[in-house]
Amino acid sequence: MEYALYVVATPIGNLRDISLRALDVLTAADSVAAEDTRNTAHLLTHYGISANRLLALHQHNERGAAEKVIALLQQNQTVALVTDAGTPAVSDPGAVLVAAVLAAGFRVIPIPGASAAVAALSASGFAAPHFLFYGFLPNKSAARRTALQTLIEQPYTLVFYEAPHRILESVADLQAVFGDQREIVLAREITKLFESIHRCTLGEAMAWLNSDANNQRGEFVLLVHAAPAKPDELSSETENTLALLLEELPLKQAVQLAVKISGANKNELYQRALELKNSSDSHRS
Repeated sequence: MEYALYVVATPIGNLRDISLRALDVLTAADSVAAEDTRNTAHLLTHYGISANRLLALHQHNERGAAEKVIALLQQNQTVALVTDAGTPAVSDPGAVLVAAVLAAGFRVIPIPGASAAVAALSASGFAAPHFLFYGFLPNKSAARRTALQTLIEQPYTLVFYEAPHRILESVADLQAVFGDQREIVLAREITKLFESIHRCTLGEAMAWLNSDANNQRGEFVLLVHAAPAKPDELSSETENTLALLLEELPLKQAVQLAVKISGANKNELYQRALELKNSSDSHRS
C-alpha cells in the first residue's frame, strides 16, 4: 500500500455499510487516527482488525496530532484517518490534518463511503437537480435565523445536519424564516434501527415532532425544498419594444409581434402588456 494519508469513510449507523476497500486500508495501515478511539476500536474489533494502532485526533488536538501523523509519514508509514461516523473533514475533524499533510508534500487518498446527507436526499423525493450542503447551523437562534435569511432564495435543496437537543428550536427557526408552505424532509437515525424519513410542510413539521417523543431523538438530516422559481424578468429592451408596439397596435397583436422580435415568453409578455395598458389607462383618467 502506498505511503500516504488515507481518509476513510466509516458507517453512519449500520456497521455493514463499510466498503471492502475501507476494510483493506484499515487492516493494512500502520496507524489509524480516530476522532474517538473507543468508537473506532469497536468498529475494528467487529471486523477482526487489530485496534492496537490507534491514535486520537479530534477537534481539540488536531494541530498537535497532525504533527504526529506527518512524522509517521516521514518514516514511510501509512496512516488511515477516520471519524466516529461518515467522512472525515465533512462536518467532522480532519480538514486541518489534510491541509497539513498536503503542505508537507504527502499524498492524501480518499476512501469514500456512507453519507447521511446523500442517503437522505436519495429517499426525499425532491426533484431539484442541485443541492446545497450547509451542515450544522449556528447554535444560537439569532445567528441561526441570520444564516437562514441568506438562503431563502437559493434554488437548491438545502441540506442541514442537526442534533436532537436543538431539533425543535431549529425547525421553529426554519418555519419562521422560510414560511409554512416550504416542504421539509426530516430524516432521522439514517441506517440505524429506528430510522425514519418524514416529508411534510414546515407548517406541519412541529406537530409531527411533538406527536411522539421518539420523533425528536437521534441525529437528523433536514432537507428544505428549493425556493420556487421566479419568472424571468423582461430585459429593458424587450420592455421598450412592447411599450412602443402597444402605442400603435391592439394588445394581442402587440404581444404576438413582441414575441417574434424578442423571443421572450408569451405569457410573461401578455401579463406585462396588461400591466402597461392598465397603467396607461389610469394616467389618462
